[in-house]
Amino acid sequence: MLRGNHPARVDEKGRLKIPTSFLQLIETNFGLDVFVTSLSGDNVRIYPMESWAEFERKLCGMPDFHPTKQKLLKRVHFFGQATTLDKQGRLVIPAQLRESAQMKGSVDVLGMQDHLEVWNHDYLAEQIRGEPFGEDDQRAMAEFDI
Repeated sequence: MLRGNHPARVDEKGRLKIPTSFLQLIETNFGLDVFVTSLSGDNVRIYPMESWAEFERKLCGMPDFHPTKQKLLKRVHFFGQATTLDKQGRLVIPAQLRESAQMKGSVDVLGMQDHLEVWNHDYLAEQIRGEPFGEDDQRAMAEFDI
């Protein structure tokens, strides 16, 4: 289970070094092959290939011409790229996604259970301040007994 926030940096070549605690979990449980993508272009999602393959298996249950499936596939493949972490636990964020998500300098790497999300630090802090976790959110969680 990937969880928590580990600050990191994206270097001048667009490389992200996966924080050690996440890297150990990914390498031990899934190997070094990952799929890097985004749904919105404002963050980077890094899926261990096994997790991405499970997502794709579920997606196969939708008809090929369903408009939502087409919209999702366009986005994940527009921004997406399969890659392998190098020996130092680094990956290159695709240039188009790096630009769109402002991936340079300080970033936050968040564990999202089965994948990682990488956010520009300042943008994420602004988002959190602008979207308080309110009563409606608490009610929604209660519907799932959480």
